[in-house]
Amino acid sequence: MSTLHLLSHSPFADSRLASCLHLLGAGDALLLSGDAVYALQTSTAQRQALELMPDGIGLFALEEDVTARGLADLPGRLQLVDYPGFVELCCRYARTNAWL
Repeated sequence: MSTLHLLSHSPFADSRLASCLHLLGAGDALLLSGDAVYALQTSTAQRQALELMPDGIGLFALEEDVTARGLADLPGRLQLVDYPGFVELCCRYARTNAWL
């Protein structure tokens, strides 16, 4: 059963991102929002971990949060979504897991 994993906390504050990446399975997806989008910064271990995810796992980020933090040079596999896109993702996947 596919799961959309929602992560909103800074990847530099704790190990939530690493734990999440460890549990992702084929057909799952990860949506970064809030400070979690800092994982997309170039030349970081977090960005490298995201780029090494298997192709069968979707990678999404809220465009508003990426823009607000001035992030550029984003991974090619990343799909930016707006809030209606966020809702659509929640409906697309059988389960949603928020990493609070």
